Formats: sequence, structure tokens, C-alpha cells
Amino acid sequence: MDNHFGKAYRLLKTEEFSSVFALRKQRSRTFIQVMQSAGNSLAYPRLGLVVSKKVAKRANKRNYMKRVIREWFRCHKHDLPARDFVVRVRVAFDRGTALQARQELAELMLPKAKSQ
Repeated sequence: MDNHFGKAYRLLKTEEFSSVFALRKQRSRTFIQVMQSAGNSLAYPRLGLVVSKKVAKRANKRNYMKRVIREWFRCHKHDLPARDFVVRVRVAFDRGTALQARQELAELMLPKAKSQ
């Protein structure tokens, strides 16, 4: 099973993010907000991350949150539909609350049959 997180799985360009933001199909929980496209022309999902300085002032904290989300995506990308996802961190989380953030990602991103 291929579990790498290469450039093909990332949203990199402004237009790619804008297309997801324009659709505004979003779901939220305490820590995480997920916006998704209706689908993409590829056979696999792609991920974009937004962690603002308002959420966490220190870069190391923002990087930790991005690392947790990327790792979750890398391990679950085979279960996700072929869509573009933008994950926005609403409230900062740390090692103590990272498990809850991962559970929220599963609730928001995985199809209903997979998350139960």
C-alpha cells in the first residue's frame, strides 16, 4: 500500500484552494473545519491546510498541527473519496488534544460507513 504524501496529494496553487472555497461545502467541529469539493478529475483525494497565526502565534505550534493533519491524511487517503479537501484549524490543539482533533478529522472527512 502506497502511504507517501507527495506533491500529487497536495493543493498547492491559489486556484485549487479557490475552487474549494467557492463551493463552500463545509463541516465543522471544535478544532477542525473541513471544506470539500464535489469531486476532482483525479482518482485520489488531495489536501490543503490552513493554520493561521490567529490560531497559534508560534510557528512550531502551527507546524505541529499541520504535521498531525498530514499524518492522518497519509494514513487514511485510501479510504477517502476522490475530492479536494481544505482543512482549517479553528482552535489550536497540542499533544494532549491531538487525539480529539484526529477523531474530528475522521468524522468530517471519512464516508459515514467508514467512520463508525
